[in-house]
Amino acid sequence: MPTFKPMLSILLTYSLLLLLVFLFQRKMIYFPDTYSIEHQQQLADQTNLKLWPSINDYRGLIAKTSQTTGKGTIIVFHGNAGSATDRTYYLDALGKLGYRVILAEYPGYAARNGAPSESALISDGIQTAKQALNDFGGPIFLWGESLGGGVASGIVQSGQVPVKGIVLVTPFDSMADVGQHHYWFLLAKWLILDKFDNIKNLQDYSGNTAILLAEQDEIIPNKLSLKLFDSLHHAKKLWSFKGANHNTLPLNQELPWWQEVMQFVSGQNGVSS
Repeated sequence: MPTFKPMLSILLTYSLLLLLVFLFQRKMIYFPDTYSIEHQQQLADQTNLKLWPSINDYRGLIAKTSQTTGKGTIIVFHGNAGSATDRTYYLDALGKLGYRVILAEYPGYAARNGAPSESALISDGIQTAKQALNDFGGPIFLWGESLGGGVASGIVQSGQVPVKGIVLVTPFDSMADVGQHHYWFLLAKWLILDKFDNIKNLQDYSGNTAILLAEQDEIIPNKLSLKLFDSLHHAKKLWSFKGANHNTLPLNQELPWWQEVMQFVSGQNGVSS
């Protein structure tokens, strides 16, 4: 019996570790910046943005000078860290192309109430897309950044809002596979609650899909992004940025890829499903 004590101790320690990871996993996925609504307004004012659709019930940020455009509205769903306020470069680059841009904010991020989870983010994203369609009309495009790609894919899968095209930046096939890649020793694939299964959620989508890869992505391995790309059966196109890692994509608004991507997802280049 004494010979089994070390093994039993290791097993109990490992089991306790798995339990802790299971209970606190969302702390390992979501890293929101949080602040008061007053501070959010100050940050918006500093970058010439306003809270949309209203201050008391805001879902995101838009430019104060946002104008009606026939090209449509792009709703940007950001990654797992920070807040929508950090992503003003999307407004600069995509607004310049003639699109209205909404920087969507998640429950539990910035000054928004709630707590982040897969169901909360996707449900809230659906309502944000419905609000945008109601306020501005179509077409609606979704732009998902890393985790935001999971939100965008979930909105598409719901079928509750017509989505003309989607852009997925450094996406994954599923959050379960990302977790397993980084924490294989913790059986992450089987423990994770928020699976964000993008392959499943996009299997019936018929719009154009653009996928942007960072060649040296240290967070989302390219093999997972390519697994998603290969699973798509509708019109799709891949952009790969040489030398870039997960957080260093070339974002200068003058670069031609912005226009190339939007021409593709909008069908302006003649490619349409």
